[in-house]
Amino acid sequence: MQLAPAHLSDHLKRGLRSLYTLHGDEPLLLQEFADALRAAARGQGYTERTVHTVAGAHFDWSEVLASGGSLSLFADRQIVEIRIPSGKPGKDGSVALQQLAERAQGDDSTLTLVMLPRLDGTATKGAWFGALESFGVTVKFDPVDRRNLPQWIAQRLQLQGQRVAGGEEGQRTLQFFADRVEGNLLAAHQEIQKLALLYPAHGDGVLSFDQVENAVLNVARYDVFKLSEAVLGGHFVRVARMIDGLQAEGESEVLVHWALAEDIRGMKRVKDAIRAGRPMPMALRENRVWGAKEKLYERVLPGMSDAVLAKLLDAAQKVDGIVKGLKQPDWPASGWQALHRLAGMVCEQCAAPSRAGASAGRAGPGGRG
Repeated sequence: MQLAPAHLSDHLKRGLRSLYTLHGDEPLLLQEFADALRAAARGQGYTERTVHTVAGAHFDWSEVLASGGSLSLFADRQIVEIRIPSGKPGKDGSVALQQLAERAQGDDSTLTLVMLPRLDGTATKGAWFGALESFGVTVKFDPVDRRNLPQWIAQRLQLQGQRVAGGEEGQRTLQFFADRVEGNLLAAHQEIQKLALLYPAHGDGVLSFDQVENAVLNVARYDVFKLSEAVLGGHFVRVARMIDGLQAEGESEVLVHWALAEDIRGMKRVKDAIRAGRPMPMALRENRVWGAKEKLYERVLPGMSDAVLAKLLDAAQKVDGIVKGLKQPDWPASGWQALHRLAGMVCEQCAAPSRAGASAGRAGPGGRG
């Protein structure tokens, strides 16, 4: 059984199950969910708790299997937690987890909680995960999308009796906050808690932009994959900020260049496939373009000419040399400056469809701009 994190409260009203599997790459959300389960379990008499962290290929699973069947003299119910930081239980672990899952059926004396990182498709198709899903409740924790981060921050502030001003000022405050904590939800949570300490809620609990600006640190955690989506979305300012952030965090210039160049090559491959007669959905699928990038490719590719793609490919080749220490005429000698320029070139082309659509919208059907 799969359960969405937002439905926990309704789920608990119907009673606890004996087996839960939590997996995802948002540690804060996973930890909060686990805390809520533990609190509910304690309220129902689960007074004992044991924790097993699976580390190394030679982990002894017999201890885990034994703990699920043994209670102390002072407890009627217990919580058994199994943490697998690698997400790979191994051959023995796979067998043990299947046994635990089957044993959980009808056992109201033990609450088993399995905690995992983000799993790939191979792991979720494994027999051990299938057993956990069949005999218990599985909960997946996806990252909070950048577009939804301001609203997430607003909801968290509301829980502690605070809010930003209404209208444009409030939106500006939330966007500022989101920019400073992007990609680092745990840091966002900590900064929100800090605001509760600095400005205890009283009266209407409204936080001004200046109060947030003075309190919130720049704790954004950028990665090259989110940079790629920002570039394809044509977000100039955000892209420049992310590249600066990657540089400050000590990211490799070569890796950042790879992310930019791979998207340019990907757009060229998809464009060539479409010219060869492939429908766009098929061309995207054959070139392994999925998820958020799929929608971005669908938006920008129709307006991307062969000449533009050729120019971008040439620029990517030149920047490849620059980040490896070579000099190129009419290009910055600094690898990071060259990456800024390359990203800006791609951004400009990817933003063009949006500008064209906006102009068409203003002109109206058959109207004049």
